[in-house]
This record gives sequence, C-alpha cells and structure tokens, in this order.
Amino acid sequence: MNRTPSVLLVHGAWHGPWVWQSLVEQLPDIDIHTVALPSSGNDPAALGDLYDDAAVVKAAVAAIDGPVVVVAHSYAGAPVTEALSAAENVLRIVYLAAFQLDVGDSLFSSAGGVAPPWWEVHEQAELKGKGHIKASQPREVFYGDVDPEIAEQAVAQLGLQGWASTQQPLTRAAWQTIPSTYIICEADNAIPPFVQELMAKRAERVLRMNSSHSPFLSQPAELAALIRAELSA
Repeated sequence: MNRTPSVLLVHGAWHGPWVWQSLVEQLPDIDIHTVALPSSGNDPAALGDLYDDAAVVKAAVAAIDGPVVVVAHSYAGAPVTEALSAAENVLRIVYLAAFQLDVGDSLFSSAGGVAPPWWEVHEQAELKGKGHIKASQPREVFYGDVDPEIAEQAVAQLGLQGWASTQQPLTRAAWQTIPSTYIICEADNAIPPFVQELMAKRAERVLRMNSSHSPFLSQPAELAALIRAELSA
C-alpha cells in the first residue's frame, strides 16, 4: 500500500505559519508541516534573507521521514526553488501564486527591477543589502475575496519582509528536476495573473482558482481539494 505523502506548507512574504490554519483544518487526515521563514518578522534588525529561508526549508524537508509534497505560496516559491534541488524525498512542488523562478533570477529582477507601488521600502544605506519592506494596502492586495473579519485578523498579524530576500538571485532551480504544479489565482492583486501565467510555463501541470492572492483564507476547502489531488498525482 502506497503511503500518502506528507505536506510541507511554506508561507509567503510578510506572513507566517498562521496563514495555513483554515487549510490545515480541511486536511485532518494528512501529515502536515509548516515553517516560519526568517525573512519575515516584526524586528527589522533580525530579519533573514533568501538563503536563510532556503536553509530552513531544506532542514524541514530533511526532517520529514518519507515522501513529501511542498506547497509554496507567493515569495516562498523562491526559497523553495533554491532549497530543494537535491531533496530526494520531495515528490512534487506546488507553486501557489508563487515565484517559480530560474537560476539567476530574483524577486526584484522578475518584477522588472522596480518595486511594486504597494511596497513601502525602508533601506539602510549604511548597511548594504539591509532594510525591510512593509506591505501597504494589504487588504486590497492580498485579501480581495476574503471575509472582512478574517482579512482584518490577517492584516493585524502581518510582519515586515527583509529587503535582501527580494534582491538575492537563485543559484539552483529545483523544478528542473522535481515535478511541479502551478496554481494560478485569477483574481490576484499581488502577482498579476499574466505574470503567473508566464512562470507557470515552467510547471508540469497548471491549475486555476478564481481567487485572490490568499485562497487559504477565502477558499480553503477548494484549495484543500486541489492539494489532496496533487498528493496522488
């Protein structure tokens, strides 16, 4: 009898493992793991970078005994792609409205080298590569179809994002050796759907949701069904 893979959920920028709670509740029979990425947090001086995040993801996968499917949301696509090229127990990477980048790409370069207008950047000129980003207008950008009360709770939990994490290039691309699925969020105000379509060309399979950037909050049951299907794909 084949073993159902475990799932590792990796949150995006500004967020934390708390974003997954509603989704986890929809998958009570699945062995689910989460991580907290060092690049996101409340203390500007303590924020990690892309490679710190990749190290955490790599360690989390290595600690799982058996096969695993990794779900990366948004920014998390970058550290997951960086971390897992040599991970033998990863069966599939699911990019959820995520940055499925290639070697040499960074978040900043993939955005054309221009910060989106809703990035409130606080650089520390005296410390090269240091600084942080605050997400402005998060309700409109992240939570367009989320229940207002749930969206308000999410906004209250948002942290800062390390500036360096958006600047650093990938040195590896796990999707080149590990099967991948891209879930396009078609009402996304954070990563425009046409950008997702371009990145999704790198994936083996493409799925779609009529959702905002945060379907784990607005449509957890629907997202859970898609992820469950990927466990046996």
